[in-house]
Amino acid sequence: MLKSYLILLLFCFNLFPAFSASLLIPMDDSQKNHLKSYGIAYWTLENNYEIHWLLNYRGGSFLLPLNKSIEDECKIRGVSYSVVSEAAVAQMMNEISSPEANMDAVKLEKPPKIAVYTPKGKKPWDDAVTLALTYAEIPYDIVYDDEVLNNKLSDYDWLHLHHEDFTGQHGKFYASYRNMQWYKDEVSDNLARANKFGFSKISDLKKAVSQTIRKFVENGGFLFAMCSATDTFDISLAADKTDICNHVFDGDPMDEHAQEKLDYNKTFAFTDFTLETNPYVYEFSDIDVTLSRKVNRDEDYFSLFDFSAKWDPVPTMLCQNHKNLIKGFMGQTTAFKKELIKPGVLIMGENKSAGEARYIHGKFGKGTWTFYGGHDPEDYQHLVGDPPTDLNLKKNSAGYRLILNNVLFPAAKKKKRKT
Repeated sequence: MLKSYLILLLFCFNLFPAFSASLLIPMDDSQKNHLKSYGIAYWTLENNYEIHWLLNYRGGSFLLPLNKSIEDECKIRGVSYSVVSEAAVAQMMNEISSPEANMDAVKLEKPPKIAVYTPKGKKPWDDAVTLALTYAEIPYDIVYDDEVLNNKLSDYDWLHLHHEDFTGQHGKFYASYRNMQWYKDEVSDNLARANKFGFSKISDLKKAVSQTIRKFVENGGFLFAMCSATDTFDISLAADKTDICNHVFDGDPMDEHAQEKLDYNKTFAFTDFTLETNPYVYEFSDIDVTLSRKVNRDEDYFSLFDFSAKWDPVPTMLCQNHKNLIKGFMGQTTAFKKELIKPGVLIMGENKSAGEARYIHGKFGKGTWTFYGGHDPEDYQHLVGDPPTDLNLKKNSAGYRLILNNVLFPAAKKKKRKT
């Protein structure tokens, strides 16, 4: 009996490395600024300090070294923290390591190099991810078609797709904005770029971009997309060998058999969807539920799934939050029709009563992808020309936390699978 106890005790001590006194950044309701906390974690990694992400412990807290420079940075950025003694850290780790506790401690090793796919000159508030990165003070590079097709993605670990149309249909803005100068300028700029790379049509340029991004993920990259970049990316992959664009978009008729020629084997997330080919309808396919949903604004919420921290660390990291029920928000692509999601795709957030998936994740090759429906988690129905969201007023946003979880999780040290 004594021998068995000693073996168990030795196992517990070896489960986590020895910790000295540390800084704890809590991520529960006691945190004054959740969003800038991610920036502190990123800054700490940049400065070669060790971090542990405490999954499901007080909202997904961060354990950092006790260091004056880190403390000063927390004070400057308004991030709540506490000094935890060596004995308290040991007690915390014992609690986390208990088999009965749905918690785990994941070591973060190095800051991922981040790229945001967005047209040059776009303002940060045009895209929730650039807004979040800028506010959290996490550095990123802007890339677009030139960088993608010139093989620059290999320089990055993590890629976000801007609110974008990968089908070559100019965002399906034709009905409302075709006479606006900004719309004409975007069409002209994209066509010039297509011609530069030897394509006669914008749709062919975007197909080449989609295929290159697909290869980036297959080779081990981390992809995150929001709003219309989610479904249009998959539609572009499925339509690789056929013309799905009405003549108002590319000057020639679409393939009359385009629907039957879609290859769903090439997509990441969706299958058996039906294209919306009417250029006057502000929709790409039936993947999105924006035009058909019957959800009142006051009742528009989605819930996060509760994953096993010890057995499923990746979705657990992606769902870390101080709230399980997230306020809904709309976009050109608001949410995904659940019956059109491929088997094997992980649904991490859903409005079950409405049959909507809001937050999904999957693997492809050596990499992973995550799709998040909606445009701006703190702007219920963002319209063209609307003022930007001020994240100083939304520093505890649960919806924005999901974005920053995705930014940080590529830094996690891969663990051996439990058997």
